[in-house]
Amino acid sequence: MNYADIKKADVANGLGVRVSLFVSGCTHHCKNCFNQEAWDFNYGKKFTEKEIDKIINELDHSYVAGLTLLGGEPLEHINQQGLLPLLRKVKEKFPKKNIWCYTGYTFENDIMGKMYKNWEETKELLSYIDVLVDGKFEEDKKDIKLRFRGSSNQRIIDVQKSLKENKAILFDL
Repeated sequence: MNYADIKKADVANGLGVRVSLFVSGCTHHCKNCFNQEAWDFNYGKKFTEKEIDKIINELDHSYVAGLTLLGGEPLEHINQQGLLPLLRKVKEKFPKKNIWCYTGYTFENDIMGKMYKNWEETKELLSYIDVLVDGKFEEDKKDIKLRFRGSSNQRIIDVQKSLKENKAILFDL
């Protein structure tokens, strides 16, 4: 897996101060995507143990609320495989910090309907994710007044409650 960027004090992509990892690779190609260069799976640098250690180190501050995964597309299969070692370490070392994930896939149809059933990585990955912002960015539904979303079709989902209820439960901001 490659990554485009690591931000160590991000306040735009989830509640509180966050460490944000922008992965490379996305097949959605949303019109006017804010991060088109990250569509290429080969963009950026290789994500290695060194980057995992850097993220763990940046999370080790009391003012940091958690980790955010963006892209590119974190839920592309190869990216799920690349993210699992990081998420395991984050949840082991910082069980009280939360993990947000932005995806163009939809929770019910794409993630639970396909990935969860077909890829063993998805089940484990979702066990670590607290909040999921789902749905492709849609230019005609763009709304700059929305918190933590680019377009009104996107939802902010409480993943752990949703897994228990077997349906999408919106996260209460």
